[in-house]
Amino acid sequence: MELSFTEDEIQRYSRHILLRELGGIGQAKLRAGRVLIIGAGGLGSPLALYLAAAGVGTLGLVDDDVVELSNLQRQVLHSTARLGQPKVASAAHMLSALNPLVTVQCHQTRLTAQNVQALIAGYDIIADGSDNFATRHLVADACVAAKKILVSAAVLRFEGQLATFKPHSGGPCYRCLVPEPPPDDDTPTCAQAGVLGAVTGVMGTLQATEVLKELAGIGQSLAGHLLLWNALDMQFRKVKLPKDPACPVCG
Repeated sequence: MELSFTEDEIQRYSRHILLRELGGIGQAKLRAGRVLIIGAGGLGSPLALYLAAAGVGTLGLVDDDVVELSNLQRQVLHSTARLGQPKVASAAHMLSALNPLVTVQCHQTRLTAQNVQALIAGYDIIADGSDNFATRHLVADACVAAKKILVSAAVLRFEGQLATFKPHSGGPCYRCLVPEPPPDDDTPTCAQAGVLGAVTGVMGTLQATEVLKELAGIGQSLAGHLLLWNALDMQFRKVKLPKDPACPVCG
């Protein structure tokens, strides 16, 4: 791992380098890091912006959608001028403008059982900001098989949740929390039930924080716990998430 920095990097990341817990070694770990972001939407927007700003060396973006007007209330990676553009292209434009030192890899495709393993193979950490259980389970199962760290967030209406999964280190996997995708009729999406835009900002930023901690190896991992937040009463709850010994994926 290269520990030397250019003058541009020293100036750009000076507030990180000043942190005793992070410093130059931690910043070098961020620069060497490779993170795949699933979804360039409400969660993926603040997540990608803060990872790029922090100097994570390579960011992959997976999304097959295009920018629509209804996205702009919360998906701050995009703008009115880029309506109709693929989200990954719109996101790459914004991220490169924010930090040209970061490599952005665009995967304009729908995640499937046929391509998920190939997509996650080249990354250290997978950050899931998808909006449906089918995708979450697909990503989670692939991460278990590939022994990849998964940082997963979800939002709906005024609430959000966040968890880090490292079953290869003995902790629970996503299926220990949600064994099977619930029926579609039981799981409204943000398009059906709505979401306060700022809620995605809070949860996406928390997700970015967890990714940065995992890359740099600092702080206490959220693995083994589930963080829940309700914006209406401004209450956070952190609950222990046990490993299910009967889990068909990681048990």
